[in-house]
Amino acid sequence: MAGLFDKQSDLYLDARPTYPPEWYSNLASHSLLHSLAWDVGTGNGQAAIGVAEHYDQVIGTDASEPQLRRAIPHPKIRYLHTPPSLPDDDLVSLVGGENSVDLVTVAQAVHWFDLPRFYAVVGRLLRKPGGVIAVWCYNDIVVCPEFDGVFKKFHDTTLPFWHPSIRHVFDGYRNLPFPFDPVGSGSGSGSGGEGRPVELDIPKELSFEGMVRMVQSWSAVITARDEGVELLPENVVKEMEVAWGGAGLVRPIVYKAFMLIGKINLSN
Repeated sequence: MAGLFDKQSDLYLDARPTYPPEWYSNLASHSLLHSLAWDVGTGNGQAAIGVAEHYDQVIGTDASEPQLRRAIPHPKIRYLHTPPSLPDDDLVSLVGGENSVDLVTVAQAVHWFDLPRFYAVVGRLLRKPGGVIAVWCYNDIVVCPEFDGVFKKFHDTTLPFWHPSIRHVFDGYRNLPFPFDPVGSGSGSGSGGEGRPVELDIPKELSFEGMVRMVQSWSAVITARDEGVELLPENVVKEMEVAWGGAGLVRPIVYKAFMLIGKINLSN
């Protein structure tokens, strides 16, 4: 998937929401130590920046070099390019070595991963006991009744162009494999290895232009365009603009998010 996200790296920088500071303080309260965190699929570093407020060092990794070139500099963060071809042993060494990581975070990305491989690496890296993994995503925005109906109609046109892994986002990570013991209210270890995510809101003030840029950053919109289908023609954008209340209006909106938090089961 790295190549797909290379194409939209410019849009990601300002089109996606930032996550509430209290999320990071809550995660920090669950890890025993605060020496090293690993932000996986870091993109432009927006989650890594929040994590760095609570940990001595953060390693932010991504398979996309264009995304990393736009990463936000921070004295506590070291960004590393980790292509899928990188051997797992090398990845473990790059991040910090076995049993070294206090917190692993994945924002808006874990559904794209080779999950068995990723979880095996997490199992090697997380500090035992005391290490925590948290994965989260959002799958909807709530604006106002007039806009929400129009937006759903547009969203339905994108469905044929999503990668199959997006199903985990659409179902709120309720069926995402997450083989970890529960921590806090966003817990793992469901009967089939799935999680029980906690539902969260991300409030944001958003302009109409910002909303359009967010949608333009969707992988389905990029994929459709590559296949010769324009999902955002002028008439669709105009219909959304009218429902929004005008191009100059800044609205309070809510991104509907969900999070899973877990730790290694030491009894196995």
